[in-house]
Amino acid sequence: MATAIILIQLALVLALIFIGARVGGIGLGIYGMVGVFILVFVFGLKPGNLPIDVMLIIVSVITAASTLQAAGGLDYLVGVAARFLRKHPEKITYYGPLTTWLFCLVAGTAHTSYSLLPIISEIATNSKIRPERPLSVAAIAASLGITGSPVSAATAAIISTDLLGCKGVELGTILLVCIPASFIAILVAALVQNHVGKELVDDPIYKEKVREGIIKPEEDSRLIDEMIKNPSPRSKYAVIAFLLGVLAVVVFGSFPSLRPSFMVGDEIHRVSMPETIEIVMMATASLILLAGKAKVQDAVKGNVFGAGMNAMVAIFGIAWMGDTFFNGHLDFFKEHISTVVTQYPFLFAIALFFMSIMLFSQAATVRTLYPLGIGLGISPLALVAMFPAVNGYFFLPNYPTEVAAINFDRTGTTRIGRFVVNHSFQLAGFITTFVSIGVGYLIIQLL
Repeated sequence: MATAIILIQLALVLALIFIGARVGGIGLGIYGMVGVFILVFVFGLKPGNLPIDVMLIIVSVITAASTLQAAGGLDYLVGVAARFLRKHPEKITYYGPLTTWLFCLVAGTAHTSYSLLPIISEIATNSKIRPERPLSVAAIAASLGITGSPVSAATAAIISTDLLGCKGVELGTILLVCIPASFIAILVAALVQNHVGKELVDDPIYKEKVREGIIKPEEDSRLIDEMIKNPSPRSKYAVIAFLLGVLAVVVFGSFPSLRPSFMVGDEIHRVSMPETIEIVMMATASLILLAGKAKVQDAVKGNVFGAGMNAMVAIFGIAWMGDTFFNGHLDFFKEHISTVVTQYPFLFAIALFFMSIMLFSQAATVRTLYPLGIGLGISPLALVAMFPAVNGYFFLPNYPTEVAAINFDRTGTTRIGRFVVNHSFQLAGFITTFVSIGVGYLIIQLL
């Protein structure tokens, strides 16, 4: 009887995740909270842990990133990247994705990639390189940047005090494992992708568009010039202020002894990493406003702020529902699957992968499943190595970065296949997932 009730509750949780994902935006949070209501008031489960730290970190980081956007800092960075990529068009399949990855690594959000994708597409087209090759890896690289970023919501979730933070995992550990793992994974994916598909000049769809005059190769170089905006002169100072904030987070995360400590009774308490990120990034936002002379009103109007607030609401509901369910039945899961999962940790990585497909959020996936992984006794370092598995939402080609990449490719080489799942991003997505997790495991062996 008890098992049947648990299965009913699990079906309810999965159904609400599916409905919330279909609705999109804050729908995940709304329907997740419906799940919390039913689990608590109908089934009598104790409410799980609220993801307060993650939500507050999202607020602080998005506030800083939004002020950077308002100050023209993102446009300035895009201009710098575009000039670099134009100097090395023959390496666009490698440099394009790495540039996208670096942007997301620093900013903590994949939304910075939207400005780079059309530039990558046009440089590839002008160089007679199949745009599908760099665009497919670049869209995936944006997600990998999030799982290695010191200021992303996903990283904040995994090092929060009620997850791996209480197991001694600091920000420095995440960066040490995930940054080199993702870097190597992107290079491997780019190497493979560089040999995928026909050459652009031989692609039938491209040739048809050239014949119809939709694409005019001799005139296309001007498009890149139009994409590179002229940011305000002070945008450079805003970028410097933002990078100083990110650097401070990395330093405090890598060297915990530098964070302030104080006495509480007879015990020494050190400022936690989530608190450090919140303090530093909110203070950084004020520096950006001063350095870039940006308006606060403009910061809340940008797409970065809106996307960040959507993420916060989504995590609020969906993560609370997941925590309530899994913690409410932790003894059941320990009894039935803990032995298998601890002996074969890759099974938990598979669970992370499929949950991310439903949730469309790395941070929400972390908050939903990692409490179960910790409760099952999986090694904290193994959980760090599995972190890139939360990027599995590439499997269905409806994530915004994938949709944007398809739309920005005027040649039509980046596309969705007849069976939907046979799309341009599938190969690069699986390669980066397998390679990054594998390299991560090698790194933790050395740790």
